[in-house]
Amino acid sequence: MPLGLLALAIGGFGIGLTEFVIAGLLPEVAADYGVDEAAAGWLISGYALSVAVGAIALTAAVTRFDRKHVLTALMVLFIAGNLVSANAATYEVMLLGRILAALTHGAFFGIGSVVAAHLVAPEKKAGAIAMMFAGLTTANVLGVPFGTLLGQQLGWRSTFWAISGIGVLALVGMATLVPSQPVSADDAGLRGELGAFRSGQVWLSLLVTVLGFGGMFGAFTYIAYTLTEVSGFASTTVPWLLVLFGVGLFVGNWVGGRAADRSVPVTLTVVLAALAVVMGLFALTASSPVMAVVGLVLMGAFGFATVPGLQMRIMTYAGSAPTLASGANIAAFNVGNAAGAWLGGLTITAGLGYASTIWDGAALSLGALVVLVVAERAATFASKGNSLPDRLQGVHH
Repeated sequence: MPLGLLALAIGGFGIGLTEFVIAGLLPEVAADYGVDEAAAGWLISGYALSVAVGAIALTAAVTRFDRKHVLTALMVLFIAGNLVSANAATYEVMLLGRILAALTHGAFFGIGSVVAAHLVAPEKKAGAIAMMFAGLTTANVLGVPFGTLLGQQLGWRSTFWAISGIGVLALVGMATLVPSQPVSADDAGLRGELGAFRSGQVWLSLLVTVLGFGGMFGAFTYIAYTLTEVSGFASTTVPWLLVLFGVGLFVGNWVGGRAADRSVPVTLTVVLAALAVVMGLFALTASSPVMAVVGLVLMGAFGFATVPGLQMRIMTYAGSAPTLASGANIAAFNVGNAAGAWLGGLTITAGLGYASTIWDGAALSLGALVVLVVAERAATFASKGNSLPDRLQGVHH
């Protein structure tokens, strides 16, 4: 394994910790600044929106620069954002720190996916991308529980100081272990990167990401309510159940990466079908504590098993201009998160119960599978020279 992948994984760990640990510390942060729950929630939703903006706008702005230098600069911005949060005297400054850190998120994973793929042989690219995202999944398994504990014991600001330290470690690792990836004369540039979006397959890939990931995270948004109100768990057990969910994410990411190196279409087809089935069974059996635990772990595993394959698919169809398309796919993950949460909120408001959010997820996952099958059939027809509408064809085969 190239050591540069380890540096990228450490960066992913820090960024994942920044994104998720705030949820466990939100009551302390809100009390410190004297704001209500709705205002405090913007520290999460504002972060998510900024991820989508950074994934596209910031990535587009740096397409002509050496990717290693871009990643190190992004990590400097990440450190700065968390230092602002750690020292913020007001709620508004805290929100600014969250936005600065979030702008890094999308661009880092989008550009980092391209860098990771270039560090290994062609047949190992999906596994390399999975290695980088392993940092994100490890943040869920280990980082969030210990980060929350640290913040509760020593004050929430201590968690952001610790994240800043992780950022410094990642910065040093990337500066010393990631080889330079300068822009060559035949690189596409911004116009070429934008040209990748003329491919119908790129847009279909983005839609699969929105539906597939939105299905899982829409259900996950309300999972604490499902576990306590439907499955009957005490609220004190929820953090440890989420650790199990994180274990599912970690294993699914690793297995999904290895499988995608063998075949991206087969892996995504099998995983999305399995995810839809698992979520359907989870919704049916959520009232059983044992089955709820099984469903939670499997939902995380199959949900995150899609990530390496989804990144590889869009990078493949973007051809020689994968950077902006890769960043757009990171934005699509977050759009899916927001859409899934919105849909789950609608079904809860309609009085269909907390388990209805899992049915939403199963339906969205099934929708992702249908779009993927259509996209793969379109790509097959196009590669054989058959005439299909351009919106169903990929420019690159």
